[in-house]
Amino acid sequence: MRVLHDIHGGIHPPERKGLSQPGKLASLGLPPRLVIPLRQHLGAPAVPVVAPGDTVLGGQLLAEANGVMSVPVHAPTSGTVRAIESRPIAHASGLEDICIEIETDGLDQWVALTGTPQWQECEPAALAERVRDAGIAGMGGAGFPTAVKLTPGPKRPIELLLINGTECEPYITADDTLMQCFADQLIEGAAILAHILGAGAILIGIEDNKPEAIARVQAAVTKAGASIEVASFPTKYPSGGEKQVIEILTGQQVPSGGIPADIGIVCLNPGTAVAVREAIVDGKPLTHRIVTLTGEALSQPCNTLACLGTPIGYLLQSTGWTSEAQQRVIHGGPMMGFAVSNLAAPITKITNCLLAPTEAELPLPEEPRPCIRCGHCAEACPASLLPQQLYWYARAKDQEQLAEHRLFDCIECGACAYVCPSQIPLVQYYRAAKGQIRDSEQERARSDNSRARFEAREKRVAEEAAAREEKRAARKAAAQQQADNGGVDPVQAAIARAKAKKAQQDAQQ
Repeated sequence: MRVLHDIHGGIHPPERKGLSQPGKLASLGLPPRLVIPLRQHLGAPAVPVVAPGDTVLGGQLLAEANGVMSVPVHAPTSGTVRAIESRPIAHASGLEDICIEIETDGLDQWVALTGTPQWQECEPAALAERVRDAGIAGMGGAGFPTAVKLTPGPKRPIELLLINGTECEPYITADDTLMQCFADQLIEGAAILAHILGAGAILIGIEDNKPEAIARVQAAVTKAGASIEVASFPTKYPSGGEKQVIEILTGQQVPSGGIPADIGIVCLNPGTAVAVREAIVDGKPLTHRIVTLTGEALSQPCNTLACLGTPIGYLLQSTGWTSEAQQRVIHGGPMMGFAVSNLAAPITKITNCLLAPTEAELPLPEEPRPCIRCGHCAEACPASLLPQQLYWYARAKDQEQLAEHRLFDCIECGACAYVCPSQIPLVQYYRAAKGQIRDSEQERARSDNSRARFEAREKRVAEEAAAREEKRAARKAAAQQQADNGGVDPVQAAIARAKAKKAQQDAQQ
């Protein structure tokens, strides 16, 4: 029996998970068009390899990776490329990004797929490259390219692969549904990941509010005869954070500013494991994902396996969305999600939930009031930070103090804002402060590069000037020597003597 550990802080908001009927997958059909962003992951956007007017098949490469921190993009179905241009995307900024628009033909024709069922015979590096070519990015967080996570380097061997099936945020049941519907694929995907990483142990962690998923996964482990441990632990938000679930299940803490690989652990989402299995065994790139469609404004909330690039509005209309004045549609959950500014924006590889609450169900935030220094935020923080101090330093834009108080250890879970009696949007201040610090670091890096280029130019100019001065000095010395020889150039004199001697030899012959 695994010994469980508790984390600091945490909260217990209403779960509301039963609303979307976890464990059942609804089919909403193919949308008439797909809008596929070139950046669905953390890192550089992919580079298009198709053009408007091209006919594409499902699984066909649309854009290739641009560097190590990038992954390719594939067509989720067959159709025609209509445009490659800037379109609205699901992002907290409300900005646009370059997307590929495909008009679907309804035939869902695919390219021929070639898988490797006998993956045990393949080298880990080759399998990791296959994962990268399949366009797989983390499907439970920021969309970190999975192939990069699978090649952590020789710093420390990976001892444990942790599949994080916690899914602690209210309303969201995408991972719960995936674990119930694709348990066998999850187990094989975990085995493939462990083979790539060279991990000696596999652990699947699931919160105890998902008994059906725990039972299905345990049955799949028994069926496969795999040496995989399934551990359940008490429900508490945000125990699904990467560092938090590692501490709960292993008792180890990821060092501040570090990553799980620093302590010999790699943590991945169940959806990522299933996508890796499909990429290796079936040869299928990542083109679909399970999305939770929930909220009381939907008459038929559900989980669905949707094409990447499906417009948010299409999914909402397909589930009986009732629009109200001042109603929000939230990308993600109620704690860490953000309001969508344009329903034409598409879902991406990191879209796990679309929440359409009524105004009574999730009221608009109240006007913030002054901080009363109650300390509830510090009690709730799972990262053991001082949210109140971070709030004051963020308002003052004191980047030195923000760094000293470990701002970047904040996982932006929203627990502090949830318990704040003054309704202060603390996480918004932290996000803004992080953005300002990143901008300052980029500006500092640009300044350092400019200074380095300027110093290199000054050095080159000085060296060229010294070389010219050396040549002038040599010419001056030669002229002085000529003057000392009575105005005769010693070089020309030597040449003349050589010519005379040669002429004399020729005359004698």
